[in-house]
Amino acid sequence: MSVLDWSVLGAYFLVMIGIGVWSKGRIKNVADFFTAGGRIPWWLSGVSHHMSGYSAIMFVAFAAVAYTYGLAMYVWWALTIGIGVGIGAFVWAARWNRLRSKHGVVSPLEYLARRYNLPTQQVLAYSGALLKVVDIAAKWVAISILLRGFAGIPLQWGILITGAVTLVYITAGGLWADVLTDFGQFLIQGIAGVAMFVAIMSHLDGVATLWTMWDKLPPGHGDPFAGPYTTTFFLALLFIKTFEYNGGMWNLAQRYMASPSGSAAKRSALLSSVLWLVWPLVLFIPMFAAPLIVPGLANAEEAYIRLAQTLLPQGVIGLVLAGFFSHTMAMVASDANVISSVITRDIAPVIVRRVRELSAKAELTFARVTTFTFVLVSMAIAITTQGKGAVLTIVVDLVAATMGPISIPLMLGMLPWFRRSGPTAAIVSWAAGLGVWAYIKWIIESKDTAMVVGVPLATSLILYVAIGLLKPESRPDRDALIDSLGTDPEAERATVGT
Repeated sequence: MSVLDWSVLGAYFLVMIGIGVWSKGRIKNVADFFTAGGRIPWWLSGVSHHMSGYSAIMFVAFAAVAYTYGLAMYVWWALTIGIGVGIGAFVWAARWNRLRSKHGVVSPLEYLARRYNLPTQQVLAYSGALLKVVDIAAKWVAISILLRGFAGIPLQWGILITGAVTLVYITAGGLWADVLTDFGQFLIQGIAGVAMFVAIMSHLDGVATLWTMWDKLPPGHGDPFAGPYTTTFFLALLFIKTFEYNGGMWNLAQRYMASPSGSAAKRSALLSSVLWLVWPLVLFIPMFAAPLIVPGLANAEEAYIRLAQTLLPQGVIGLVLAGFFSHTMAMVASDANVISSVITRDIAPVIVRRVRELSAKAELTFARVTTFTFVLVSMAIAITTQGKGAVLTIVVDLVAATMGPISIPLMLGMLPWFRRSGPTAAIVSWAAGLGVWAYIKWIIESKDTAMVVGVPLATSLILYVAIGLLKPESRPDRDALIDSLGTDPEAERATVGT
């Protein structure tokens, strides 16, 4: 990397810190810290929702899949998310928002104590929070692999540098800082992504590359399903991504909660869906074409690094690397903020009575300390493990283990069609889902990725519905909560006025 590249990267870090300092002035209480007080415009919420799904893993592990299998990478990842978020725009987005606007909910799990009971809320909170730390550690490793590939910086120093900057801006600015850095990430990624796209077109056959490169690539690279990424795998991923990206991945629920209204949350979801369907193609086409430019790589995870070093001029490489940092830092900041909300609002008050009695100012301080601690612990895990193990495997396994069993009671609990399902259905579906995942993964040691990903979620769904039918636990207060999520407060006031 040149001096210009380092200057670009250093300027990016300074901007991130500046965003954190500016955002700090907008934070008056925990509602501002965790949901921005519902003041984030729908378009900014949509961009943030979209960008929160990226990390450096995309340019390491996913780049390796695109290098090896081609088009199938877009189909099983971006396409499933785009369709899933589009579905969620009509089902969950507005309901998440109304939990905040009507019931003062700050954490995505906060409503579970009312929808089911306190034990159910605690079980889901603990299981998700503990495993999320490992997920974030994998993301620190991914960005450090990229930094080592570009600049030769040791893994632990890459983690420390990115972690330190993230700690500053997310601890100071909360969700406002997170959303604004997502938007900055969107701009950086746009410039860097287009630069790489144009470089690939110029190096090969111009615009014609879009249709001529497939005949030159290894056989099967133009197929939508290839290798282990079969039609069954696609359907399993579509199933799980629909839950994961509409609130099962808690930080994305915050984007909907932080919008001004339920209708605004729906618009933000539709914007995110369109971005998922279109923008990843621009990013992945260079990865698809990589075997034509950097053939025979021993380590396919270095494909994007080698492309950038081969095709991009000085300064632009620094911008690409800043984009890599922004992906991971934004996702880590997002996860840290939402996990902190769960600990601050759902876990700590149950364990320590003094937390329930904190003043508004003290509660905000506690939220910041929790956020800081979560990021620090994830960094320590990443440095200790030194990135051993496949990054993609870790992430997919964690999603399979947690998203299904947790997201089923969390998300279906908001919908009127499942009002009969109560605490028993929630706890049994959660426990069975985790148990099935452990059996598939560790007892029979299945190598079928679709099975490992999809069966735990399907198990949780079937049991949640079946137990609700066989042992209904609906109550008037639970029914009232569910029914209240059907319309915005403004619509209700207008109806009353007429």
